[in-house]
Amino acid sequence: MGDGARNLFSSLKYCGAGTIEFLVVKDEFFFMEVNARIQVEHPVSEFVTGTDLIREQILVCCGEPMTIDPDNIRLSGWSIEARINALAPGKVSRLDIPGGPGVRFDSFLYTGATVSPFYDSMVGKLIVHDIDRPHALARLERALDELHIEGVPVNTGSQKKIISNRIFRSGSFGTGLYAQLEAEL
Repeated sequence: MGDGARNLFSSLKYCGAGTIEFLVVKDEFFFMEVNARIQVEHPVSEFVTGTDLIREQILVCCGEPMTIDPDNIRLSGWSIEARINALAPGKVSRLDIPGGPGVRFDSFLYTGATVSPFYDSMVGKLIVHDIDRPHALARLERALDELHIEGVPVNTGSQKKIISNRIFRSGSFGTGLYAQLEAEL
């Protein structure tokens, strides 16, 4: 997929940050779309590559050379992101953010912040990294337990149910996972 993405961007003479999405079916992959911007999930890529993608994007946009050689990037470990969504508007009365090695929480929230009903419901991204998928899932469970947002109802309970589910844990699922989980729960 990496070679396919590189070949596509080269043939388009594209210069800048972007994401090419593929659909994977068994051992085959198929092109879906190009997003000519950094994706909201970029911290996952930053963790497994050790690269500050935002810095690299800004450098390229300013006509500067990147500080990394894309051909020398090596993937390390496993990273996963949980999107934290507000279930209703409100004012944050308490916010406890998890921390420690391999834990990142990107958000605009602070104690006293108002969550409006007029925008996207995502209020944060909880991203973790560890040596492999089982360890990353354990770290994400701990971090979800440590994340406390009061005054605004959020979906952390649903996130915990999803990542503790045997189907999700197996790693063998497709795009119908959520429907399967809803049926099971």
